[in-house]
Amino acid sequence: MKVLFIHPFGSNWLGTGTDITTIFNLMPPLGMLSIAAFLEARGISTDVIDCYATPMPAEALVAEVIRRSPDVVGFSCTTSSFLEGCSIAERIKEKAPGITTVFGGAHACSVGVSLLDSFPAIDYLVIGEGEQTFFELVTNLDRGGSGIPGVGYRKNGKGVISALREHIANLDDLPFPAYHRLHQFPKRYTLPLFSYPKAPNTSIISSRGCPYQCSYCDRSVFSRGFRFNSPEYIVEHLKMLNRDYGIRHVFFYDDLFTTDRARVARFCELKERERLPVTYNCIARLEHVDAELLRLLKRSGCWQVNFGIESGDPEVIKKHRKFYGLDEVQRKLLLVRDTGMRVKGLFMVGLPGETEESIRRTIDYALALPLDEINVTKFTPFPGAPLYATIREHGEFDENWPLMNCLNFVFVPHGMTREQLEGLYNEFISRFYRRSRIHWGYTKMLWKSPHSVATFLRHLPEILAFELKQKW
Repeated sequence: MKVLFIHPFGSNWLGTGTDITTIFNLMPPLGMLSIAAFLEARGISTDVIDCYATPMPAEALVAEVIRRSPDVVGFSCTTSSFLEGCSIAERIKEKAPGITTVFGGAHACSVGVSLLDSFPAIDYLVIGEGEQTFFELVTNLDRGGSGIPGVGYRKNGKGVISALREHIANLDDLPFPAYHRLHQFPKRYTLPLFSYPKAPNTSIISSRGCPYQCSYCDRSVFSRGFRFNSPEYIVEHLKMLNRDYGIRHVFFYDDLFTTDRARVARFCELKERERLPVTYNCIARLEHVDAELLRLLKRSGCWQVNFGIESGDPEVIKKHRKFYGLDEVQRKLLLVRDTGMRVKGLFMVGLPGETEESIRRTIDYALALPLDEINVTKFTPFPGAPLYATIREHGEFDENWPLMNCLNFVFVPHGMTREQLEGLYNEFISRFYRRSRIHWGYTKMLWKSPHSVATFLRHLPEILAFELKQKW
């Protein structure tokens, strides 16, 4: 049995133009690598083509698949990359109809088995966590998916699923992701510019699930609840990355890294005791941090803490997530800065119920916060999010899957226009970064993040060419 995994790139990242973001920000497809490692541990040969790291025309990609002659090709797709994945699967079926195609990832899990009714090139879907489900499927293909929990298959021509798969109870039972299957790892992979002190670097995930119910968040793969790796497992993971790949900095891509205080405290203690030469970033929820926890993070090598703030308008926050006091945000962020770590704020523009006035309140609020940098996404109603079912009641929704990547305004709230949203988005970015305090912060990166500076200068021609093309 030979399994080949494909991570499709998707298209139309901004509707037009060439995507240069992967030069400066490319994370490994960790879910796919976890499944590959699980299969390899059970004697199944695997390979991975990450189209983000090694983009190629569709014809060349299909030819490479045929050359490698797999029995099964597994696709992991977001909403924006799903149609490209289907196109690749169709071409594979034309050239080699005997190859079995399996789709998983966020889009397959959120839309579900109805995809099998519309996309004949897909043989099976993996719904939910993929490790055990994929293994049982590829070792029992003669069953046609029947009786295997978590597998979507066709029965009398219609997509069905026999049962949902129970969650993996102990995540420590899983092997470390199969980083060795990535071409040029870690050289080709990097965290966003100026968000790390050292290279090489990468991202890891140490938990699954989320007990919260934010209106805009898709939890269809891991659902609610919260499971996590033990501190001992995480430290061994970091040791492996440092020993085998020279990794010196990681980003914990967990939504809720700081949720279990005892776990975080034990991790910080172990990491400090081991004197492990790996720094890290993490994402934290405001209600989970205090001065004592932040000191633990700093002592154990935390370099930057990211917070999902989303909006500076109290009424917007109340509609879409657990409410927090805006004054409390200021206080918590100051605590992070006082501890000596960088602070990044995550915001969203274009949520249902937003107006020009509420977005301007968010901009003014963000400028008043002690933030070193921000990330602003364009609200996208994904199929697995609670808001999706009623989204058309709140505005105009262009459900164009390739554009649904948080970089395009596919949704426009009532009372606004797409042009308004684009203008406010650009104003948000411009006003935040065109300030002397922010300029001075990036000047300090000359010695705080020298690799980022070198990478930026090395690719300056591509940046200038891109900026010129966007203006025209």
